[in-house]
Amino acid sequence: MTSTLAPVRRARTARGTGRRTGRAVATAVLAVAVSGGLAACGGGTKLPPDPKVGSTAAPAFVPAADVAPALPRSRPTGMKIDAAGVDAKRMVDLAVDPVSGELGVPNADTDADTPGWWTEGVTPGEKGVSVLVAHFDTRHGPALMKDVEKIRLGDVVEVPREDGKTARFKVREIEEVNKKDFPTGKVYRDTDRPELRLLTCGGEVKDGHRTDNVVFYADLVA
Repeated sequence: MTSTLAPVRRARTARGTGRRTGRAVATAVLAVAVSGGLAACGGGTKLPPDPKVGSTAAPAFVPAADVAPALPRSRPTGMKIDAAGVDAKRMVDLAVDPVSGELGVPNADTDADTPGWWTEGVTPGEKGVSVLVAHFDTRHGPALMKDVEKIRLGDVVEVPREDGKTARFKVREIEEVNKKDFPTGKVYRDTDRPELRLLTCGGEVKDGHRTDNVVFYADLVA
């Protein structure tokens, strides 16, 4: 079972820093839309029950005073979410296919329990939006995000880094949307503070794929 992501028009980044060369580019050029399956899913006989996640948000945007200072660039090496029993010790690189323009996902056969990091974005903890992707399930059965519905507002996503620091993000919004209505601009737009987007699949299985995407929006707090 393969994943299909809609074409990605990438904003250029300054090599060596990972920072975008212009914030205005983000909404005009970073047109990253997800459709047809963010994570390979369905088609097997050992799938978990359909996740009931839904959408919810904190009553107010997290004030700047509560956001931790940005960290220097350093590659992520894993991901931990206590609320969902996630404790991954590796992180795979995700890139855009130069021919199809599709954003990759962790290999469903070998990395179902390993998250992936979009390498064209900033590293977790840097100023801007860092994007992580993880499977809810694959044709082999439940995967890393199998307990996604246990994650609530205020829960913490921890991302250890190569420099020995751990970027800790607090979830402020959860959004479940049909893949054809993926909120591209909202997810990938540039920001002036360190934020995280964690993407996985949700909804029912239809034609071999989950119908929805689940997006966690989180702010760096430590």
